[in-house]
Amino acid sequence: MDALKSLIESRHFDLTIMVLILINAVTLGLETSPDAIAVFGPLLTAIDPAILAVFVLELAIRVVVYRTNFFRDPWRIFDLFVVGFALIPATGSLSVLRALRILRVLRLISIVPSLRRVVTGFITALPGMGSIMLLLGLVFYVFAVMATKLYGSSFPELFGGIPESLFTLFQVMTLEGWSDGVVRPVMAVYPTAWLFFIPFIIATSFTVLNLFIGVIVSAMEAEHEAVESADRATLHSDQAIILAELQALRAEVRELSGVRG
Repeated sequence: MDALKSLIESRHFDLTIMVLILINAVTLGLETSPDAIAVFGPLLTAIDPAILAVFVLELAIRVVVYRTNFFRDPWRIFDLFVVGFALIPATGSLSVLRALRILRVLRLISIVPSLRRVVTGFITALPGMGSIMLLLGLVFYVFAVMATKLYGSSFPELFGGIPESLFTLFQVMTLEGWSDGVVRPVMAVYPTAWLFFIPFIIATSFTVLNLFIGVIVSAMEAEHEAVESADRATLHSDQAIILAELQALRAEVRELSGVRG
């Protein structure tokens, strides 16, 4: 059991799994190319289940080694979900599930520590992002009601109702075709419409969305500092153990010197 634990916790084992994930990502991508299927079809068909079998064996070993502790690590549960999803027969009405095999590539997140920190930081930021989304929703609703009342009669396809206004304002927020597709046509009828759209763009694209970035960056920095603190604590603990062992060795050497004397 100790040998298996040392194996699955070794860096070489993680690198092997990482290489297999990357190979699997390439093969799944090649399966979308008719030319690649014509040349390497049988090989691609054989590689995919072989790599899946390795992943299943890996997880089985981890379950045997960690037992109930396996399910206390959210990243192991994530791996179990991704690999288990690939075991669902993708035939008949479930053939669409074959496209979801690419989800196995997401296992890189649980293998690479830096990716884990990014995802953990993002998850930590979700509560703060919820408040920002509520604020963004309020801003959207207020401006949608205003736009419907101001421009709905002249531009029913853009602002004929709350749903149409929300969709149009979302397009404006993303700055995708907002000028020629929305604002300029409206300004041709309502020359002062810029007084409505410019504050909306500033409030959403340049202010509220930057709050999202700020919350995520702060959460990632906090996660990075927590990891560094844990590493320093581990280092200090190891140093204390080494120092204690050295002191014990010195005491033994002094005792041996006293006996010989």
